Amino acid sequence: MAELSMAVPEGVRLSVGVLDPGSGRSAVYGDGVHDTASVVKVGILAALLLRAQDAGRTLTAAERERAADMIRRSDNGSATALWHAIGGASGLDTAHHRLGLTATVGGAHGYWGLTRTTARDQLTLLQHVFGPSPVLDAASRAYLVQLMGSVVPEQRWGISAAGPGAPENGCARKDGCALKNGWFPRDATGRWVVHSVGRVSGPDGDRLLAVLTEGTASHAEGVALVESAARAAVRA
Repeated sequence: MAELSMAVPEGVRLSVGVLDPGSGRSAVYGDGVHDTASVVKVGILAALLLRAQDAGRTLTAAERERAADMIRRSDNGSATALWHAIGGASGLDTAHHRLGLTATVGGAHGYWGLTRTTARDQLTLLQHVFGPSPVLDAASRAYLVQLMGSVVPEQRWGISAAGPGAPENGCARKDGCALKNGWFPRDATGRWVVHSVGRVSGPDGDRLLAVLTEGTASHAEGVALVESAARAAVRA
């Protein structure tokens, strides 16, 4: 994807990846490295599920409660607890290596939201989540998809804008999208990091999307840019 048919505000960084699981065709716009914010929570849960698979067990009730809060509500306390459960940055890096991510590095000093990633790596992770995957088993994938498909309504912005029924109501069909968003303002500048990753399903089949932005003046401006980029990527 050499260019997107949309305007990017001056001073804003944008990276977009789109993949058609049916054909395997993919395209990436922008090769920048971004802080993940809360989209890393998909990777944290994938790492936890891999550890459970290796031990031949299912998640405990406490792990499932924290995982649900972390993905559906983006609860940071739950994410921190599971970050420690997987072994922090080194545990996340080990899981990402097994999943084929090559440019993602776990956040230092316990700051999971400062994990560094690229749109291309996020597409790789999404391919494992939405399967088939030689690493994550069917039960692990189904659990991830279930949680990403049931985030709270106020967090269903983002790549959902490229799904059926958009933009009026995000995803009109219950199974029309499954996503995880991330956002935070930079302390030093007040500029925003706003991301959205996941799957949208429409008449032409599924599309996996990763949209990473940094530098918008507000959260709302970041959301609008993410949604415009998602629609442009699917059109392209």
